[in-house]
Amino acid sequence: MPITISIPTILRPLTDNQKRIEVDGSNVLDAIERMEQQYPGVKEKLITGGEAHRFVNIYVNDNDIRFSEGLSTSLTDGDLLTILPAVAGG
Repeated sequence: MPITISIPTILRPLTDNQKRIEVDGSNVLDAIERMEQQYPGVKEKLITGGEAHRFVNIYVNDNDIRFSEGLSTSLTDGDLLTILPAVAGG
């Protein structure tokens, strides 16, 4: 069973307007790289300098990867990886 990735509205033009996609992956970076194979251009929107872009929040089953192992955070079959762009305002 693969990993389900929840795609934010801003990235949907890169994923054929899909809200969710499924990929295999042993960790977050692996899943993003596999997503990049299917949907070129996604990776550059998520990763900068080998780390998650600071304005992109990535969660594995509701847990922020910044508080675990970052892009090396392990994934298991059936996990939900959620990508959320940071929102700022005043």
